[in-house]
Amino acid sequence: MPIDPRAPYDPNNIFAKILRGEIPCKKVYEDNFALAFHDINPQAPVHLLVIPKGAYVSWDDFSEKAPAEEIAGFIRAVGQVAREAGLVDPGYRMLANVGGHGHQEVPHLHVHLFGGRQFYAMVPQ
Repeated sequence: MPIDPRAPYDPNNIFAKILRGEIPCKKVYEDNFALAFHDINPQAPVHLLVIPKGAYVSWDDFSEKAPAEEIAGFIRAVGQVAREAGLVDPGYRMLANVGGHGHQEVPHLHVHLFGGRQFYAMVPQ
């Protein structure tokens, strides 16, 4: 089901439940702004998710409504997770899906970090 990136936040989505500790995750990082954990369906040798602790549906929602301190804290957390996972030197792919055309599957902003192998150029169709 496509996610509407401008819909009201659903506090019962899976990432909200993970943040509340109702569903376990394989955590790799946590601070005041973000939680990072291994994806349960990895698409690369390293596949981590970084989610903000605030209630944001999408990158659009986050960039419009989050205070500057929260935006900076989340972006710094994404960089810290990549560094701690050893992804910076070999390189990695970072992806945030937004809405239906972006194939967003969970209505909580999340950034995928993919690493551990060579990725191919994204070719227009």
